Amino acid sequence: MNDQDIIALYVARDEQAIVETAGKYGGLCMQVSMNILANKSDAEECVNDTYLKTWNSIPPITPRSLGAFVCRIARNLSLNRHRDAHRERRNRDLLVSFEELEACISMPDEAENELAELLTVFLEGQGETDRVLFMGRYWYACSVSDLAKRMGMTQNAVSLRLYKTREKLRTYLEERGYRV
Repeated sequence: MNDQDIIALYVARDEQAIVETAGKYGGLCMQVSMNILANKSDAEECVNDTYLKTWNSIPPITPRSLGAFVCRIARNLSLNRHRDAHRERRNRDLLVSFEELEACISMPDEAENELAELLTVFLEGQGETDRVLFMGRYWYACSVSDLAKRMGMTQNAVSLRLYKTREKLRTYLEERGYRV
């Protein structure tokens, strides 16, 4: 079933929407949540909460990409759970990945949609490997070592490519009037 059909089920308040979402995006949501939480039961709970939040969000929201919408919910719920569970002792890898990106992107919440569009255009202009590494690190919260294994690269090579991509992103955003 395609995303638009699943969204139509949500709009019609048909519970089959949750079943279809779980079938299509459950594994991806679980991966995102596990990368952040590293605890299967917590990740499963966040994924289940993701389905509830999606149910409560559609309508009124009609996402352009159901996969991105659902993954974003899973990611944010997982980050919130991680933050709550580790107020004093935080996962260093997770913090480092977001601190790296935050150094390039820091702006008020109202600019989020414009930033998302700029980021999409920027990533479309990068090579496939750089896009995969960037999304893996900063969207799916994968560790550098995990990315290196998946891509058949050294950790140093992954770190260097991520650094160069962040620098290109910083320049790209500054050229478009964002103070970075």
